[in-house]
Amino acid sequence: MNAAVATSVFGVFMVATVALGLFAVRGRGGGEGGGLAEWSVGGRSLGTVFIWVLMAGEGYTSFSYLGAAGWGYNYGAPVLYVVAYMSCGYAVGYVVGPMLWAYARKHDLVGITDMVAHRFARPWLGALVAVLATVFLLPYIQLQITGMGVVVSTISYGAISLNRAYFIAFAVTTGFVVVSGLRGSAWVSVLKDVMVIATLGFLAVYVPMHYFDGYGPFLDRLVTEKSEWLTFPGHGDSGLGQAWFITTSFLNSLTVVIFPTTVAGYLGARNADVLRRNAMWLPAYNVLLFVPMLLGMAALFVVPGLVGAESNLALFKLVVDSLPAWSVGVIGVAAALSSIVPMAVFMLVIGTMWGRSVLSLVPRWEQRQKGAAQVVVVIAGSLALLLTYTAPNTLVRLSLISYEGMAQLLPMVLLGLMWRRLTLLGAMSGLVVGVGVVCGFVFTENDPVWGVNAGIVALGANLAVALAVTYAGPRERDERPDEDVLARDEIDDDEKAGAAVAG
Repeated sequence: MNAAVATSVFGVFMVATVALGLFAVRGRGGGEGGGLAEWSVGGRSLGTVFIWVLMAGEGYTSFSYLGAAGWGYNYGAPVLYVVAYMSCGYAVGYVVGPMLWAYARKHDLVGITDMVAHRFARPWLGALVAVLATVFLLPYIQLQITGMGVVVSTISYGAISLNRAYFIAFAVTTGFVVVSGLRGSAWVSVLKDVMVIATLGFLAVYVPMHYFDGYGPFLDRLVTEKSEWLTFPGHGDSGLGQAWFITTSFLNSLTVVIFPTTVAGYLGARNADVLRRNAMWLPAYNVLLFVPMLLGMAALFVVPGLVGAESNLALFKLVVDSLPAWSVGVIGVAAALSSIVPMAVFMLVIGTMWGRSVLSLVPRWEQRQKGAAQVVVVIAGSLALLLTYTAPNTLVRLSLISYEGMAQLLPMVLLGLMWRRLTLLGAMSGLVVGVGVVCGFVFTENDPVWGVNAGIVALGANLAVALAVTYAGPRERDERPDEDVLARDEIDDDEKAGAAVAG
């Protein structure tokens, strides 16, 4: 009976999610750029509210319900790096976001692969970055499929097997994103945020009161019995000490601003001011992240002995064991939507990169970029689903280098767009060295290295090589001196034009 109630609630909301995505794009089939810009960046017309919920939705994934609680359960304090890097990343985005938006708008670009190809005047370079970024993004799709599958199986009280739950996650998200694109994701993010704020707000009050008679007794017990979880490096021999925390927070705060999914949010904005307001308000959303982290530590006393991947279910074990089935279904919907929204954006970005930068090199597909992108979405999602079934460890190992690997694009993207002197040879040499170093450290299980994040060591080597090769090598001919560098006056010009239209 409990399974039927919970899954019925879940099913109703999934149907409503797809319907909301379809409603969001009604009457917007054409749009800018033959439909690709409308599908991939919402026609560059999303306002402050939609950009806020979209980018908050991208940052608040199934990790927030599963991984954050699991990290809190296993390690404790080190999990706070998520709050630290996201908040710092929003501050960096206050400056970088409007610059990327202005550059992309001026040159009709829809992603970082476009920007790199335009900056260095090499279409093949955009295709190369698209392939590399796909390798780093594909594990995120798999992780969201896995996360949503675990949620669906858990809230059904085991009635739905994990394999069936994985397919449900794939089918709902793929069908949704192919039709609705970024605008649909933004609309569904509104529903997701309402659900997340309501459910986590409820759990933040309910769990301490139900199991510990309030926060006072809970925190007293945590300090007395589990004090190791409240200091660095946390519980156990994790190696996640203060140096790791600082370097990881710093590296990720820089990387998040050029993450393809973040850039998709930037480029969907109506104007640069939307992004500035968004950057000021987004850190407030991070307050919610404290809830699953804290409840993960609460689970130490209620469901002790969880090991391995089972620890990721710490929060849901509290929910399933103590709440009625309909409540379990509603909380499961919030967690599932926290998988669907970011997974949709990841798939959309991969499709856009390939449709715009890879398949567009083929004459047959050059004029059908949106169709090509939608085909790639289905292929990418299917590949992630297939590997989830057949070789989950392959993507788990790739996920270890996802963020640190993406960080190696920083010199090529940001430095290249801000500094005209950086040469193609310098940028490529640095990228090869950076990716090689980070793969070497991670796959030999030397991350952290010397107590710090291996990605920042690789980025240092990347930047050093890029600068050395640039200064030592021949200077490239400057064919477009006024077009290939991010400039403040580009933002000013666009804002003045917008003000003139409004006036």
